[in-house]
Amino acid sequence: MKILIVSDTHRKDDNLKKVIEEQAPLDMLIHLGDAEGSEFLIGEWVNEDCQLEMVMGNNDFFSSLEREIELELGSHRILLTHGHYYNVSLGVEGLYQEAVDRNCDIAMYGHTHRPFLDKRGNVTILNPGSLSYPRQEGRKPTYMLMYMEEDGRVRYERHSLS
Repeated sequence: MKILIVSDTHRKDDNLKKVIEEQAPLDMLIHLGDAEGSEFLIGEWVNEDCQLEMVMGNNDFFSSLEREIELELGSHRILLTHGHYYNVSLGVEGLYQEAVDRNCDIAMYGHTHRPFLDKRGNVTILNPGSLSYPRQEGRKPTYMLMYMEEDGRVRYERHSLS
């Protein structure tokens, strides 16, 4: 299973369209918030059988997206959130604890515009960064790919656009 993970596109969609085109076909696309209206268009850009999972970010003022999603994929329970309710700008401890409390072994968030991938205890925590307004050193737009094998093994790849 090939899963594209993005966040904080802020309606500047050229990079997102480029990544979708380069990485197609996708089994799933996860958007971790701040699409700012583009959530209605993304389904038109992906292959027909691509599953979409999207949550609302702090700039999605008029969105009807869910604030959070708990997703079960194979043997994994995944928490999808934008992250601002867990103060992720100050660290991932609150998000980590929430994932543990919900029996999730993967937690994905956005909001900081900085890519992050770490395993704490039995929980993998990741942020794909931002395709539109990156804030990490070098300021290259980033996204992540998650590959899930049939036996449940998961592999992550961080990608940057030049």
